[in-house]
Amino acid sequence: MAGTSLMARLKVDPYIVAIVGMVALASVLPCHGQGAVVMGTVTNWAIALLFFLYGGRLSRESVMAGVTHWRLQLTVFLCTFALFPALGLGIGYLARPLLSPELSLGLVFLSMLPSTVQSSIAFTSIARGNVPAAVCCASLSNLAGIVVTPLLVGALLSAHGQGFSLDALRDITIQLFLPFFAGQVLRRWIGRWLERNRRILGFVDRGSILLVVYTAFSDGVVHGIWHRLALGNLALLLLVNIVLLGAVLLTTTFLSRRLGFNKEDEIAIVFCGSKKSLASGIPMANILFAGTSVGLMVLPLMLFHQIQLMACAVIARRYAARTVPAVAATAAGTEKMA
Repeated sequence: MAGTSLMARLKVDPYIVAIVGMVALASVLPCHGQGAVVMGTVTNWAIALLFFLYGGRLSRESVMAGVTHWRLQLTVFLCTFALFPALGLGIGYLARPLLSPELSLGLVFLSMLPSTVQSSIAFTSIARGNVPAAVCCASLSNLAGIVVTPLLVGALLSAHGQGFSLDALRDITIQLFLPFFAGQVLRRWIGRWLERNRRILGFVDRGSILLVVYTAFSDGVVHGIWHRLALGNLALLLLVNIVLLGAVLLTTTFLSRRLGFNKEDEIAIVFCGSKKSLASGIPMANILFAGTSVGLMVLPLMLFHQIQLMACAVIARRYAARTVPAVAATAAGTEKMA
């Protein structure tokens, strides 16, 4: 209890602590040999279950309602899969002489991932933004990312020997798309149950990612990951992630205002267009970069995930503080007129 209250006071995310714990466990007790094979199989099934549950929860009605706001959806889609990769390639190219090849490629890879679901919607709600649009944006982003992210990897990273292969297409189809599609088909029977038991999806979501982190870093430790990562490289990677996130946040804010969106839509665009999904990214990296040091490849994403949560929490509170007086003033004016 004391430890939990201390983390609450320090605003430490227990999930991040768990991820760090998996990295530490893999560093001390990495799985290898037959153990690695077993863990890999368990992890693959956990990821398939995760995407099955995603498919079962995604409401077709909410998707159709959000699609009608096509300008906002298109803006978020382009920010996620065009603007972000362009910035990632540019910043990754500048940092390449200073970072290891795996870290620089991992930085570019994270820029090609879909947006988060839970945190994008949560921050939009806290900031008093357009929550239905955020639900649709985040959901469609994750659905599109199953196809778009591998295609971007093949198109933009082929020069680095990380082109998209038919084997990767097969694995993504089997592990991600088919379970998701099965969840959609069975939604009429399992959807309500999943809505009533949201904690199950949260447990599978976080548990599967912890499994992937452990297996990925176990492989990295076996191949000498910590002997190849200097402390200076880690500090530089942290700085580069901060610069990348800052550039995306500023650009999405500027674009949403330039295109004439109202404040509620701007909030949805900023939070949905600036996030990158750890839940989708690590499983995809495990498939797309099989045979390489996945532990190093996903390290930029793991750092970015925590940075985006902390930064967006501050921004959401500022948005909320700025919109509350406006609402209060409107209400006060209405009362005076009455």
